[in-house]
Formats: sequence, C-alpha cells, structure tokens
Amino acid sequence: MTVILAPVTRSGRAQLQQALKVAAAVAGLIAAGVYAAVIVKAIPGLSAQSLWFLVIAAAVGAYMAMNIGANDVANNMGPPVGAGALSLGSAIVLAAIFEALGAIVAGADVVGTIKGGIIEMRAFAQPQRFTWLMLAALLAGALWLNLATVLGAPVSTTHSIIGAVAGAGIAAGGWAVINWGTIGAIVASWIFSPLLGGAVAAAVLYLTKRLITYQADMATAAARYVPLFIAAMAWAFGAYLLLKGLNNVLKIAFWQAILGGLVVAVVVWLVIRGPVARRAAALPGTKASVNELFTWPLAFAAALLSFAHGASCVSFFL
Repeated sequence: MTVILAPVTRSGRAQLQQALKVAAAVAGLIAAGVYAAVIVKAIPGLSAQSLWFLVIAAAVGAYMAMNIGANDVANNMGPPVGAGALSLGSAIVLAAIFEALGAIVAGADVVGTIKGGIIEMRAFAQPQRFTWLMLAALLAGALWLNLATVLGAPVSTTHSIIGAVAGAGIAAGGWAVINWGTIGAIVASWIFSPLLGGAVAAAVLYLTKRLITYQADMATAAARYVPLFIAAMAWAFGAYLLLKGLNNVLKIAFWQAILGGLVVAVVVWLVIRGPVARRAAALPGTKASVNELFTWPLAFAAALLSFAHGASCVSFFL
C-alpha cells in the first residue's frame, strides 16, 4: 500500500515552529528545576518543602530569563545584527557569554538592592513570608513581560521587576515597608539615563562625522580614529569593571578605577591600531567601504552593553 504524504503548507510550518518553540521553552523550565533540585538536594537538613520551593523558584527564574531574552537582549544585539557586523548566531553566543559574565562579576549591587533596598526586610518577622513575597514578585514581573511581548507593547524589565517587588511588599506588609528613598532614586535614573544616553550618542555621532566621514581621505581618518573610539569604550568598561566587579573583593577608589581603565584603553589601542590601519589601507576611500571598519566597535559596544545589562537586568532573577 502506497502512503501519500500531504505537503506541509506555510501555515502548517509556522504552527510546527511555534509548537517546537513552546516545547523548547517548557523543556528549559523543567531543566532549570531539575538542575536546582540536584544542586540543593545535597544541603544537609533541607526539608522537602524547602526543596520544592527552590525548584519552583528556579523554574520561575528561568521563565523570567526567557522573557528578558525576548526583550532586552534582543535590543542589545539588534543594531550589530541589523548592520551586518554580527550574524544572528554569533550575536546569540556573544550575548550569552557577556550577559552571564555581567550577572556573575558585577551583579552583586543590583541583587542587594532588589533583595533589601526596595522593601524593608526587617518588617517581616518570618523569613518564609519574605521568600514567598519575592517569588510572587518574580512571577508577576515575568508574566507581565510575557503579556507585553505577546501584545507587542513597549515594556521594561527594570520597571516590571521594581513594580512587582514594591507591589508584593505593599500587599504583604503595607505601605510602610517600602523604602521610598530608594524608589525615588530608581525612578530618577529612569529619567536621567535616557537623557544622558542620548547626549552621549549625539556626541559620538558628531565626532564620527566631523573626524571621519566629512574628511577628504576617509580611510586614513578612520584608521586614525576608529582605534581611539574602541579604546574609549575599553576605558569606560575597564573603569566600570574595576568599580563594580571587584567591589566585593577589593575596595577601589573612583580615581583608581579611572586610571586602571586608562591603562586598559592604552593596551587595547596598541593592539588594534595595526589591524585597523591595514584593513583601512585595503579599502577604497568611500563612505560605504569605511563603514566596514565600524563593525569592530559596533560588536565591541554590543558586548559591553550585554555585560552591563547582565549586571543589571539579568541579576533581577538571581
């Protein structure tokens, strides 16, 4: 007997792909719970109730991580992928590495703020009540991110988790448990950060046009200034890493971090100026060809942004 298979339609393929995505997401949540169970099971004196709580918390944390990946991480890697500086696969690998490094190396301050800066932990006599509060906040933030993503609505991971923690704290302990000074500082940062980011972006674009694209010999100008742009990013990243990454191990003053970052910048400049100059010499002096030299700083900036994002937003579910 001959079996004739009906061809798969475009809508059928889309439904199959969607089903596979959902299955992969569910498998990831289960894997996170199983991993947590294996890790914490070795803790002496751990009750079955506590074990199940940790397993559920790990699964909810993984759910939150998926929603962060669908929003903020895509924002970080969208520009280099769209510009052709990175392939989609390379961007995913780069984001995974630097997001994890940011959360591990420099995420302690954000974790501390989420854990005890927004609501007053001492207001809860029973520690178990506080843990349930944080689990509820994590789940609420993840659900809202998921809903906003499905609806295509603009959403912020930071706003979601801060609001969820504050709301859960008010529901559990009343308005008095909220540290309104910390909330005010966080809200102020939501106003000033975009303004400062826009100002820096405008300044960088102005310098790029003034120093490179408006020059008669753009290739020579790019060979001179592109390494300086990358070194400037390395300076900022080096200083940031010294201030945040080593904060729990070694106390470093601000000026020491600035000097340390400057040393990193000089080393980076010495390493990359040769390859950039050789690449620029092989290109015609057109704007389209010179744009290829900016793939390096674009990929570098995406990596640094992922690191900073890992230290900030990814730390929320830790």
